[in-house]
Amino acid sequence: MAQNTFQSEIRHSEVQQLLEKAAKQSYGKYLQKLNITKLRGLEKQLISFEFPVTALIAPNGGGKTTILGAAACAYKSVKPRQFFAKSGKLDDSMQNWRFECELVDRGINPKESFRRTVSFLNTKWSRDQIERDVVVFGVARTVPANERAELRKCATAAFEVKPESVVKLTEPVATAVQRILGKSVANYTHMQIDTRGRVTLLSGQTELGVSYSEFHFGAGESSIIRMIMRIESLQDNSLILIEEIENGLHPVATIRMVEYLIDVALRKSAQAIFTTHSNDALRPLPDKAIWASVRNRIFQGKLSIESLRAITGEIDAALAVFTEDEFSAAWMQTIVRHAGLQIELIEVHGMAGDGIAVEVNKHHNMDPTRKFPSLCFIDGDSRQLENSKENVFRLPGQSPEQFIFNAVKDRLSNCKGRLAVALHRKYEDEDLVEKVITEVSQTNRDSHLLYSQVGKRLGLIPSTTVRDGFLSIWVQEYPDAARLILTPIQEALSPVKINAEGVVENRKPEPPTKMQDDLFGQ
Repeated sequence: MAQNTFQSEIRHSEVQQLLEKAAKQSYGKYLQKLNITKLRGLEKQLISFEFPVTALIAPNGGGKTTILGAAACAYKSVKPRQFFAKSGKLDDSMQNWRFECELVDRGINPKESFRRTVSFLNTKWSRDQIERDVVVFGVARTVPANERAELRKCATAAFEVKPESVVKLTEPVATAVQRILGKSVANYTHMQIDTRGRVTLLSGQTELGVSYSEFHFGAGESSIIRMIMRIESLQDNSLILIEEIENGLHPVATIRMVEYLIDVALRKSAQAIFTTHSNDALRPLPDKAIWASVRNRIFQGKLSIESLRAITGEIDAALAVFTEDEFSAAWMQTIVRHAGLQIELIEVHGMAGDGIAVEVNKHHNMDPTRKFPSLCFIDGDSRQLENSKENVFRLPGQSPEQFIFNAVKDRLSNCKGRLAVALHRKYEDEDLVEKVITEVSQTNRDSHLLYSQVGKRLGLIPSTTVRDGFLSIWVQEYPDAARLILTPIQEALSPVKINAEGVVENRKPEPPTKMQDDLFGQ
């Protein structure tokens, strides 16, 4: 698993500023929490918005839009049927839906947050009329202009518009769009084509000054410009809701769009909640800003889209392994690979902390519909409890980075030449490699920087390359320790287990799959 080297355009201090602002409830209006009693498939679930830009991730049908809809329905300006329409007796399950919102509104309560309930009883929604400027961007925003009924009259040779109806994009809009799309839109305009100003048509201009209409825009380009125009027109303390933020966008543009929302939160005290299937959309966000819905259970923290697919059984795998972070995940992958097991059949996922790794693993194994089991490996210094019955195991050492580094350093006399090659240096550079490792060990204060410091001194070698080199040498030099870590994985993949007395015990009802047979060449 590659180490995350992403560098956001948003400064870390600005992220911390927003985290503190949310914690102190320093907003005029803010949605603090949703406590869902029952809403579609979600029951007894609590989500807190600890950062003003929140990402909701889940597989299709996993509950992302349900949470987004609950956030919208906290306020008067959004009608519940926009998210939760009832179709006669076909939707009788809506009866007794209920959730509670914890809100900040200084016009209602100048000092504290307060709670309000939204419920669906006797075929009607019941809620208080809380005012807030709310805008919802649905997936239909990326429908091309030539497929939008309101713009059909513009797609004719006779179409004209009055000069006074043509307006250039404002500087804040043009600047934001340029940062997201990576192209200048300084000469773009929008034209009002109905008397009420509700229908507009965009126009662009090439570098050579040739004009063209929105009918020749990309779907992503059009949707971004329209979204930015609407967001920049909002009042302070507004709520922005976006479905599938990555729709129509390049991965880099997706990242920049999320960064734009963080910037809006800084400038306008806005709050934004979006759903996504994109790992890129999660990259600028702190862990507290990400919530995953897995089989009607909500978890806080950075679950990757791949780990979600593993949890829900959407991938062909025989086993899922959850670790605290990416380094531990890389360690596990190296052990599995050197053992000769088919790594593609074992999904290893680094999470954003030991708590979420243990919780996701527990939830996965308790799910009666799971397609394969999972294990969790926590770091040596984790406060979580090791529990083999719940498939939670502890890795050796305290900090995995420090443990691997010291272990390999202790064997340098035997392996420094091989390590030099693993670090993309010549075998003859073994003494230089040993010298650099010794120096780094003497000056390092943060174990998370060990491998980047070694890489920098050896000629700007990527930290992931250094990390993987150390892990590979560790497995070679400490095969017994590697086999001990591997044991729970081999047992989980086997249709039977053997206890300490050598007696064969049947596993919980989990028949061997063809993939498990293939894994061991049976």
